[in-house]
Amino acid sequence: MPIFDAGEAIAALTDLDHPTKVKARDWAATALDDPTLAERDVACRFWDEGWRRLAERGTMALLNDPAWGGSDVGVIEALLTFEGLGYGCRDAGLLFAVSTQVWTMQPIIERFGDDAQKARYLPDLCAGRTAAAFCITEADAGSDSFAMSTTATPHDDGGFVVTGSKAYITSAPRADVFVVFATSDPAIGRWGVTALLIDADTPGLTVGPNRPKMGLRTTPFADVTFDGCRVGPEAVLGSVGAGASIFSSAMESERAFVLAGQIGAMERQLDEAVAYSRRRQQFGQPIGDFQAVSHRLADMKLRHDNARLQLYRAAILDGQGRPSMEAAALAKIQASEAAVASSMDAVLINGARGYVTEFGVEADLRNVAGGVVYGGTSDVQRNIVAGLLGRATR
Repeated sequence: MPIFDAGEAIAALTDLDHPTKVKARDWAATALDDPTLAERDVACRFWDEGWRRLAERGTMALLNDPAWGGSDVGVIEALLTFEGLGYGCRDAGLLFAVSTQVWTMQPIIERFGDDAQKARYLPDLCAGRTAAAFCITEADAGSDSFAMSTTATPHDDGGFVVTGSKAYITSAPRADVFVVFATSDPAIGRWGVTALLIDADTPGLTVGPNRPKMGLRTTPFADVTFDGCRVGPEAVLGSVGAGASIFSSAMESERAFVLAGQIGAMERQLDEAVAYSRRRQQFGQPIGDFQAVSHRLADMKLRHDNARLQLYRAAILDGQGRPSMEAAALAKIQASEAAVASSMDAVLINGARGYVTEFGVEADLRNVAGGVVYGGTSDVQRNIVAGLLGRATR
């Protein structure tokens, strides 16, 4: 990992037109401008060509060690890159799929995998030749992640037989490998959870059909079933019983970082709302001259800046090796809830134009709605913050 550079962090934080961000934004505006987006959104169809272009640009390799095919640019540069991509690319589903792999899946494998696992999976993941999916959520567990019913029963050869199902799994229909959390000893709760690397073609693993959803519709989304799915001891990620620790470590900062693209989209949304308020005339003047509209624009600016500040604060703490769980939870709350509020303001500023599909304004609202749910709901994030505050006062 690169040595943390405080000057780089300050430059990223204070410069809305940082060169790294602008370069990614301008590239995405051209390379990821897909005229079939509206059609694919209706059909819930992923854009494989967009994935390939992002991979060729090196996006999937941003955070991993060069020894495993990565470029290891560091968290700050990666955040700036995703901000720019979020501004320039309107396919939020594509960027979400890439973000979850870059910020969650690949770091987990590098951080907790052994050399054989890293050599087997990371080069292809970093090159975008393969995709990965994170399997912890279950239909009856939800936010209570470790109340899972999926079991990993120990086998005589040191491996496990996995039985159960996971729900609402991002990228499941196109994943080549799954990080699966299952309980190998239900009697000891979270301490009995083990993380396993399971290939998509393993007998007993079945991926269900793509599930249509409110937003991020171009991201594949499905349930995964394990019916006596047998894996060897080489599938264990970290160590037996370390699953809860792996999950918590993975989510500490990544829960916020995955929203970097959404921060960029909020800035683009604001710029477009300002431009529209200048050219749209009502009662003989631009609608931006009306206080009701101008205040909405000011609120959108305030939300964007606050969300961005919280995001980079979490990144700075992470880069310094300091505890960042509270900062990441606050950033997740701020970014996700601000995006929903600002998207609603954008619809109101645009009026009927904002409600119809062809202008893409309503799509922004649909795409950000999931942000208050995935990666831990806003209520869960508030529980994290409240719990940390409580510990500080004891």
